[in-house]
Amino acid sequence: MKEFDSKELAKYNGENGSPAYIAHKGKVYDVTGSKLWAAGTHMRRHRAGTNLTTDIQAAPHGPEILERYSQVGTLKEETAETAVALPKILAILLESNPFFRRHPHPMTVHFPIVFMLSTPFFNVLYLITGIKSFELTALHCLAGGILFTLVAMSTGVLTWWYNYLGKMLRPVAVKIPLTIVMLITGIVAFVWRINDPGVLDPLQGTGIVYLLLILSLAPLTAVIGWYGASMTFPIEKQ
Repeated sequence: MKEFDSKELAKYNGENGSPAYIAHKGKVYDVTGSKLWAAGTHMRRHRAGTNLTTDIQAAPHGPEILERYSQVGTLKEETAETAVALPKILAILLESNPFFRRHPHPMTVHFPIVFMLSTPFFNVLYLITGIKSFELTALHCLAGGILFTLVAMSTGVLTWWYNYLGKMLRPVAVKIPLTIVMLITGIVAFVWRINDPGVLDPLQGTGIVYLLLILSLAPLTAVIGWYGASMTFPIEKQ
């Protein structure tokens, strides 16, 4: 049975007509015929031509699913010098806790999504009802949105680096600039509101501009969230 090293395995990435091979615990499998591995990618996240031993530990299915595919070889055990390695501490953490490979970013993004959507919601409630506590709640939500956007950005960059090797995928190319725009918009609105507590009273002139700034957080959050979800729960095209 043929023995592969990581460089040779990488040639079988399922692209441009090449076979799609994946490795798991030293065994190399041919997944070329699977629709789930069309164009050499699975769920727009896992790439053929790579060792998925750690990834499968964090997957919703177990390694037994690989029994559907034929084994075409074995993967040569590589030394630290020949393997592509992460920093030692990070590698140990991901090896012992596969949860941290996939979940930290999807977990943390829920906070800025909720806070950034709640900000325009409570401001609109204030304008409808005149209840000042709604407007104050909106301010607190905006502060939370700014804080957790920074957290989500840090986990996003980290997981993008060690899961996708920093490859500029389309969802990432959309999310990064829009997230920066959303963060700047939130900061500007927060500073504006702190310096002018009555900016919405009455709703005219600069108050309208401020409200439009706040309302823009909703579509920005929706678009960023949609592209993020397309990576976590991709829509398979027929």
